[in-house]
Amino acid sequence: PSFPNSRAYSLVDSSQVSTFLISILLIVYGSFRSLNMDFENQDKEKDNSSAAGSFNGNSTNNSIQTIDSTQALFLPIGASVSLLVMFFFFDSVQVVFTICTAVLATIAFAFLLLPMCQYLTRPCSPQNKISFGCCGRFTAAELLSFSLSVMLVLIWVLTGHWLLMDALAMGLCVAMIAFVRLPSLKVSCLLLSGLLIYDVFWVFFSAYIFNSNVMVKVATQPADNPLDVLSRKLHLGPNVGRDVPRLSLPGKLVFPSSTGSHFSMLGIGDIVMPGLLLCFVLRYDNYKKQANSDSCGAPGPGNISGRMQKVSYFHCTLIGYFVGLLTATVASRIHRAAQPALLYLVPFTLLPLLTMAYLKGDLRRMWSEPFHSKSSSSRFLEV
Repeated sequence: PSFPNSRAYSLVDSSQVSTFLISILLIVYGSFRSLNMDFENQDKEKDNSSAAGSFNGNSTNNSIQTIDSTQALFLPIGASVSLLVMFFFFDSVQVVFTICTAVLATIAFAFLLLPMCQYLTRPCSPQNKISFGCCGRFTAAELLSFSLSVMLVLIWVLTGHWLLMDALAMGLCVAMIAFVRLPSLKVSCLLLSGLLIYDVFWVFFSAYIFNSNVMVKVATQPADNPLDVLSRKLHLGPNVGRDVPRLSLPGKLVFPSSTGSHFSMLGIGDIVMPGLLLCFVLRYDNYKKQANSDSCGAPGPGNISGRMQKVSYFHCTLIGYFVGLLTATVASRIHRAAQPALLYLVPFTLLPLLTMAYLKGDLRRMWSEPFHSKSSSSRFLEV
């Protein structure tokens, strides 16, 4: 959810501007990393097919997870169950959850740092992979990014600083946007509509059933530091591991105001879920551009102006995301209460996208599996 600032008088302050900019940059960066992964996979498939002399129609990247209609329908239910487990049994599972979150954040932040490390190591070392036995083979850039990520997580565990938590949350956002795919507009609508209902229920109506705002309590509740728990279990003494702070888990972005009197917070789900939609439309824009170039620049429908045809779905949806985030922030400041950000983000992203797709004549193609090539069978016969 989008959380309000309790002591502010303007509708938008510096902390919320930071939230806007960072969330948009994460979505854009994650979407382009996803598109770049598609290009790399296509190049690998071409190399493999030319080397083997045969075509494998199922050659895909196993690390990429595509959400189907069934998963889109049941994901809000699974998220609700997880939320209830965290609400009722947080004291029992907080250490395990903290460790699992730290491991995932380490891998995700290493993925975020990988392009920078590749740029730094390219002039001074070859890109040969180093073998670590059963652990696999890794390049120098991958080892450097993983080492920096582990160091950052260790410092975060020792200090609990909000800036380090934000860095880990950024890595989680980029990794999820890059590795999770929405295959069609139908699945996108199912997923975002279900999550909208999930967000609205747990923010607005959970207090009537559980006598507490379940979403806000789970999102803002700090966890015991694993070092503190370990020192108590091993009876290492009162001064060993007891001065470490409790940890606010990287499930959100937080930014302090200019006065330092409050924090502006935005859950990473409000970045990742619209980000998956933006990643989908970016991939479709690229797919449509390639299709038009293959057909020698065939014009669009006659009732659509050339200016409308030049407007990409990605830019339209990104502007809608910004407007929806701004609306959620203003609503939280007016009502002085936490707001379900997806209540504003989903309509402001989906409705302009659906309208533009209908006007451009792409709605039917985008609705059901737009990336499946019709020429796959002929390609198989040619080989």
